[in-house]
Amino acid sequence: MRIGLFTSGGDAPGMNACVRAVVRTAGAYNCEVVGICRGYRGLLEENFFTDLDRREIMSLRSVSGITKLGGTMLHTSRCPEMHTEEGLRKAAAILEKHGIDCLIPIGGDGTFRGAEELCDHWGGKVVGCPGTIDNDLIGTDFTIGFKTAVETAVSAVDKIRDTAESHERMFLIEVMGRHSGYIGLFTAIAAGAEIVAIPETLEGIDEIVAQLHEIKDRGKKSVMMVVSEGDDLGDAHKIDEALKKAGNPFPTRVVKLGHLQRGGSPTADDRILGSYLGHAAVLGLLEGRTQVMAGRVDGRLVYTPFTETYDRHKPVPREMIDLLKHLAR
Repeated sequence: MRIGLFTSGGDAPGMNACVRAVVRTAGAYNCEVVGICRGYRGLLEENFFTDLDRREIMSLRSVSGITKLGGTMLHTSRCPEMHTEEGLRKAAAILEKHGIDCLIPIGGDGTFRGAEELCDHWGGKVVGCPGTIDNDLIGTDFTIGFKTAVETAVSAVDKIRDTAESHERMFLIEVMGRHSGYIGLFTAIAAGAEIVAIPETLEGIDEIVAQLHEIKDRGKKSVMMVVSEGDDLGDAHKIDEALKKAGNPFPTRVVKLGHLQRGGSPTADDRILGSYLGHAAVLGLLEGRTQVMAGRVDGRLVYTPFTETYDRHKPVPREMIDLLKHLAR
């Protein structure tokens, strides 16, 4: 079996651990792994990883020491051409040309959509691994990179709180999460934030301002509010302006963490999850599975069809929202 391996879409800490696990597990079963650099764009450009002997094979030594590294050694990109019939046919022809009969894509919903469409033009098997900091895929409790992103965001909020208390201000800290509030909610709880605005909550500006007045009446001098970039009220700047107009009693500042959340050495949890799922993806291919994502739910390995991983919104746990409300007093 000859496996094509690539990372696609946004990078996530722990992707390298997943890459290493795929290569090492495949080697244990005498399978070859062809590293495809820069995701689908690299596939269309026939941009393959080569070892020291210039072979298009990832050896066991080629992945030594990468588990601790952030980012992805195979690099990643976006590829609009894969949204076209011409691009899909070209990708299928290149896979056949290089004798690749299986694929393991590491990425999010866009990566899996592309893999599904590719299978309409190519007869190989595909098992994906969920690599995205957003934790927005159904079929796994956590995605590779999520816990590291939260850890990074919490560290940033802790530092910002120091200056918020010193100047007696409110800070609105925007985190990633265009369609999902997982990073925002978990960051808010771990960092002890008083307020969170995520796509899954329904509080309006007036309700938030009323809460801020209650906080001020209790004698608090500073406030931390975590905002998911995809909140229905808008981004952190828009929410800040709306709060001011509605009578926010605190002076404010806005901080956008942005791509800071993608980088850094992965936590132990993400290294273990990436290793576990990379191993599981190879085993899935050996069992004949295809067009599925390897995930971990309640400590168990599960394989979920690609379409089911993204066809509906993955809700944040209601009890975690209630927890924040009780703690933020």
